[in-house]
Order: sequence, then C-alpha cells, then structure tokens
Amino acid sequence: ISVLVSLSSRPTDAPVAELHDLFCKKLQQCCVLFDFLDCVADLKGKEIKRAALNELVESVATSRGVLIEPLYPEAIKMISVNIFRTLPPSENPEFDPEEDEPALEASWPHLQLVYEFFLRFLESPDFQPSLAKRYVDQKFVLQLLELFDSEDPREREYLKTILHRVYGKLLGLRAYIRKQINNIFLRFIYETERFNGVAELLEILGSIINGFALPLKSEHKQFLVRVLIPLHTAKSLSIFHAQLAYCVVQFMEKDATVTEHIIRGLLRYWPKTCTQKEVMFLGEIEEILDVIEPSQFIRVQEPLFKQIAACISSPHFQVAERALYFWNNEYILSLIEENCQVILPLVFGTLYRVSKEHWNQTIISLIYNVLKTFMEMNSKLFDDLTASYKHYNSFSHIMILFIFLSSSPKAFYREHNQEPVRDQRCQHHLKTTRKHTPTHTHTQCHSTVKHNNYLTWEPINASISI
Repeated sequence: ISVLVSLSSRPTDAPVAELHDLFCKKLQQCCVLFDFLDCVADLKGKEIKRAALNELVESVATSRGVLIEPLYPEAIKMISVNIFRTLPPSENPEFDPEEDEPALEASWPHLQLVYEFFLRFLESPDFQPSLAKRYVDQKFVLQLLELFDSEDPREREYLKTILHRVYGKLLGLRAYIRKQINNIFLRFIYETERFNGVAELLEILGSIINGFALPLKSEHKQFLVRVLIPLHTAKSLSIFHAQLAYCVVQFMEKDATVTEHIIRGLLRYWPKTCTQKEVMFLGEIEEILDVIEPSQFIRVQEPLFKQIAACISSPHFQVAERALYFWNNEYILSLIEENCQVILPLVFGTLYRVSKEHWNQTIISLIYNVLKTFMEMNSKLFDDLTASYKHYNSFSHIMILFIFLSSSPKAFYREHNQEPVRDQRCQHHLKTTRKHTPTHTHTQCHSTVKHNNYLTWEPINASISI
C-alpha cells in the first residue's frame, strides 16, 4: 500500500474530476486488509490506511458534490471488504454478557473508521437512495444483520445506527429487514438462545413500531404475539428487557386492542422459579398499566391481580415489594379504585394472611398501607371481607383438625400418649347398620366408617374446640 496525495491538500482550483479520481483511488486503497492479531506486522501500511480512511470520512462529511454515481459501487465494495467477515467463535463457550468481559475486535482501529465512513455516506446530503439501492441490496442487508452477533459492543452500536439509516432511506428494503429480524429472533428463542445483538435490534424496532401506520397490519400483530411476547422466555432476558418492554408499550400506544393479548401473554410466560425475572415482569406490567385504557383494564383485571396477589405472597421480599409498589402509582391506584369491588376480594385474603406471616418488616408495613388504602376506598366491602375471612379462617382450622383426627387417629393418640381402644360392639353395630340402614340415618358415622375401616377409637364423641 502506497501513500497517495491527501484529499485536503489538493489545490482548490484543480478540476472536480481530479477530486473524484483521487477519492476513488483512496477507496480502492482502503480495500487492503491487515492482520491485527500480529501487533507489529506492517505498521507503516496500517498507518497509511488509517490516514486514508480518516480523509475519506472528513471528505464525505464536509464536501459537497463528492458522491457521484461511479463512486457508489466503489464505496460499497470498500465497506463490504472491510466489515463482512466470519465472526470468530466465542473464546468462552459459557460467555455471560452480564458477568464476563466481551472479546473486542482486534482490527477496530480500521473498522471503526470504515463504519464511520458508511454512516457519513448514508447521512450525506448528496446521498441518492435510487443509486444506492443497486448496491445495498437484500444480500448486503442480510450480511449486515449477521454482524449484530459480534461480541464487541462498539461494533453493535455502529451497526444499530447504520441499519436504522438504511431502513429510513431505502424504503424497498423495509419489509425484508423486518422479516430477517423476525427470523433472527425466532432462531434465538427456539434454537440457539444465543445472539449478542438482540438489544440493539429491539432498539431499532422500537422506532420502527413508532412509525407504523394505523390500523396495524395483521403482520405486525403476529410479530407481537409470536415473537415479542415469547422473547420474555429467554434466559438472558435481563440484557435486553428494557428495549423489549419499550417495544411492547409502543404497540399498546399504537393500538389499544392488543393490550389483552400482551397481558395474557405475559401471564402465560410468567417465571415460576426465577425471582429476578419476576421483578422484571412486574416492572413491565407497571409500564403497561401506566398507559392502559380503563376499558382494556377491565378485560384483564381478574387474571392480572390473581398473579399480583401470588407475587405479594412470595417469600422473596423483592418480588413482594415490587408488587406492592403498584399501589404507589397514582394512575394504577385510580384504576383499582374504580374496580375495587372486583380487585379487593382477589387480593384481600393474601394481604391479610401475609401481614401476619411475612418475615420482612418492610413488606408488612407496605401491606398495612395497602390495606389502609382499600379501607378508605370502600370501608363496607373491607369490613365484610374482614369478617368473612376471619370466619373462613376459623372454619378452615376446624376442618383441618377434623380431617387430621379422622384420617390419622393413631398419630393423634401417639402424640397424646393414649392407646386406641377397639370396641367390638360398635364394630358389629356398624356392620349391621351398613347392611340395613339407609345412608341418611348414619351420616354422623360416615367419615369414621370410611376412614377407619370399622375400627373405632375412644373417645368417639369428643368435642373439638379451637
């Protein structure tokens, strides 16, 4: 690689054709690749290419009339040669983006400038989509999307901005880009569970969804139900959850009728064993409830607050705390107040029980605040539920003890150091009664006969008091 005349040092009165010729030669010069794994190899050549790339970036950003038709294929060729490559396998097969340091691209000193040139090229006032679409085609876009799996976050950040510009400038590629993103996500969900660029692709989708025309096409609704909602099942959800939640909320703000599909989908995929994911789901539900329409809230309030009640009773204090924070949101509180007759019975039993049993004092304090809020909303319903719960609780204790005594009497007597007594006369009486007496006349003996197989225990008429 040889040093060419600097674009900036060219005489101002030189012909424009000379500028174009020099620009083209610089593009061709930058197609030479270097081995950056060897730090000391061909240092002079690397520096010459770096300087040439810098000149190209500056020229396309500041000069007008540079991007003429013959330069388009040369520019796209230079970009393709430099950025399209087979990504190396991860050095750590069990790479965790949250814990491990990513493997950075060794050729970044050149690669960054190529991406910068591409971005300036797309943003230039001289850029002509009608010319670019001949070279930035479906194959080019597919290769660009595959690069999102790069471990280097710097590269993914450039790719995100560039793909967004391509989507905005080249209208004919929009449907293809959406389809390929859809395929990447489906492969990620159901096959590999590994793709480094999910967060960046979701960020692009957030702005794409924002621009959808109304009414939403069935294609877009299917993407929400079949791709975005199942993405919540990913083990690595924490890495891209913020961007995913943003996309979901964007869909709701575009078309309120998808609200029920979203909430029921989240409830279907609600995590059972991962408390970190439960906290994330609760955060997303609150974001959804912040923008939900009252008419849509009524459709989902019952299954939703059954799940919230289950979260309140979680022994993990962060899950319970996050669920109780819903009552600190003014808009959600207004929705709860409007539908208090439905919601309070769903959560009252859980609130009352957990307030007596939970190990964390902060949770107990939050529950008392929620109970106080409900009491102020509807004191009559609150009093009725309190009385009903106490009565039911008392009855439940009696039934539990009765079942225990009738099904495990030996254990009861062993615990109280008593021995069971066989009553032969009662045994004979039960046998004869079973044969000759109608069922309704010996209902009091029924459970004893059923459970004890004609074996009676004294005292048989002992009363039970709680």
